[in-house]
Amino acid sequence: MAASGKTALLLVDDHAIVRQGLAALLAREADFTVCGEAGTYEDGLAALAAAAPGCVVLDLSLRDRNGLDWIREARAGGYAGKILVLSMHDEGLYAEKALRAGAQGYVMKDQAEETLVAALRTVLAGRTYLSPAAGALLAGHPGSAEKEAAGFEDLTARESEILHAIGGGLTTRDIAEKFGLSGRTVDVHRVNIKRKLGCGSLAEVLVKAMEYKRAKDDALKPAAPPAEARR
Repeated sequence: MAASGKTALLLVDDHAIVRQGLAALLAREADFTVCGEAGTYEDGLAALAAAAPGCVVLDLSLRDRNGLDWIREARAGGYAGKILVLSMHDEGLYAEKALRAGAQGYVMKDQAEETLVAALRTVLAGRTYLSPAAGALLAGHPGSAEKEAAGFEDLTARESEILHAIGGGLTTRDIAEKFGLSGRTVDVHRVNIKRKLGCGSLAEVLVKAMEYKRAKDDALKPAAPPAEARR
């Protein structure tokens, strides 16, 4: 958090015109301030160390090296702030990779003007941001609520509640507060959920959680009245 009370943002993108556009977009918001910009991998890491931003807006396609490696190196170096990926790459291929690497959200560049600010506020609130399109792609477009719910029957009632909360973007801390549990207990439930669903990573658990939440929410929607009743 900057001294002004605004969240400090670092922009890392190899196109100066993109950084300028992002800075102009973010300047309209009272709660953000751009504390630094970088156009290369190494300059981005240097700026990260110098500015200690609350969130990094990162392009995956840096000219000198891969943005996914940048995320991993930033995390390995101790950066604990948020990272929001802004990319032209296919969400279905790269959103999960970005989450696995340590990002909290993924936004397509062609949607940035409409979604960037909301995405930033989402990740800064401790939740994961994926566009509806990315969520659908990662979930594999299941055909029905019943089909989506398949495979979850081995979960306990508490595990089901926690999985639903994960699908809603809640963090371990949020879930602990919601259900009156310790963070350690929530982590144990996460591990059990991962094992029971056969997931190889926490990113896969997130995808399953999104499927589960959508299926449960759809099941709770009231049925549409018959055509005669609508006349």
